Amino acid sequence: MHDLRHTHATLLLIKGTPVKVVSERLGHASATITMNIYAHVLPGNQRAAADSFAALVAEA
Repeated sequence: MHDLRHTHATLLLIKGTPVKVVSERLGHASATITMNIYAHVLPGNQRAAADSFAALVAEA
């Protein structure tokens, strides 16, 4: 059952579901707990954020 729960959360995060929503679905007390456990599935977020910011600056 634990593996299914972990897979559920991992797939939701990979698909872009907000961490707060995943946290609520898992019954965690806070999104911080969820991120401490599942941050490893979102390694590209920093690169995506940097690329988005660069695109915004280039448009200005």
